[in-house]
Amino acid sequence: MSKEAILTWRIVQLLVWLAGAVILSCLIFFPKTGITLFWNILIPVAPALFVLAMGIWRNVCPLATTNLLPRHLGLSKQKKMSQQQSGIFGLIAVITLYTLVPLRHAVFNRNGMATAIMIITMAATGIGLGFIYEWKSAWCSGLCPIHPVEKLYGENVMFTVPNVQCRSCQNCVVPCPDSTPNMHPALSDKTIFHSLTGMLIIGGLPGFIWGWFHVPDVDGLRSWSDAWTIYQLPLFGLSISLSLYMMFRSLLQKQQVKNLVRVFAAMSVSCYYWYRIPALLGFGNYADDGQLIDLSRSISYWIIPVLQLSVTAFLFYWLVFRQLNNKNWAVRPEFFKTGKRREA
Repeated sequence: MSKEAILTWRIVQLLVWLAGAVILSCLIFFPKTGITLFWNILIPVAPALFVLAMGIWRNVCPLATTNLLPRHLGLSKQKKMSQQQSGIFGLIAVITLYTLVPLRHAVFNRNGMATAIMIITMAATGIGLGFIYEWKSAWCSGLCPIHPVEKLYGENVMFTVPNVQCRSCQNCVVPCPDSTPNMHPALSDKTIFHSLTGMLIIGGLPGFIWGWFHVPDVDGLRSWSDAWTIYQLPLFGLSISLSLYMMFRSLLQKQQVKNLVRVFAAMSVSCYYWYRIPALLGFGNYADDGQLIDLSRSISYWIIPVLQLSVTAFLFYWLVFRQLNNKNWAVRPEFFKTGKRREA
């Protein structure tokens, strides 16, 4: 990659990082604005970016840029993970995802400071791990609770981009999610932890999303009853869709499982936008929960189901019916050569 291309990517990374810093500052000092920017603009855009161009997100994610600083500055011990450690980190990431997302209804959707603390905690965890482990292995491809969703949605991306986060390939994660064509969560079953992670995110996410959108926001966690309110439907939906996935998987031959994964990926992201689009435009299930702009009095209601059906049709085409194009998220950097000075 040319120096000009690297410089362009660095500028884009800096701009996205600064945008993330602005959002974080707003969450602390102007919480209403920060919540809108983070939960009602950034987060709704993310799944579509995962589906279409995962490599771009992996290059510019502000948390990744921050968490890889120890490695880029030559401060990392560059320790490589065992397969078991990698599997455990992945499983923790999925459990963290399913724990944090329902808390939006009780805490994060209305509390900018709480959301800021969550982001800062993730950044601090990633930086700490970056001082110990090699490249993206510990956070970006390990403990990050968004990474399992990245692998589920990003199997059939539009194009491959250069990898500007890793200077050389150290085989820190096998298989590498960034440079493995048509990466998906069921591709690796090296340990029981990898297998559990794959099943939980593939099978559980569609029902979890469905359940989450049928829970109203509550005013904090003041009792066990509030906790039950925000977790019962997401976990019920998760258990139903997971059971269906395991049943269908047991009936299919091994080579057919990847098609099942694509169907469940499309179900997950389609379900998200089926409910998210109306909520953003003022047609949500619960008053102004998740509302970006209220168009309920400006446009006819029939436009909403048209949007829902159009987005669902496109996502099923893209993830299920469109031919796999054998593309990976990013170009694999040159392999590190033994005897060569380790890059910082």
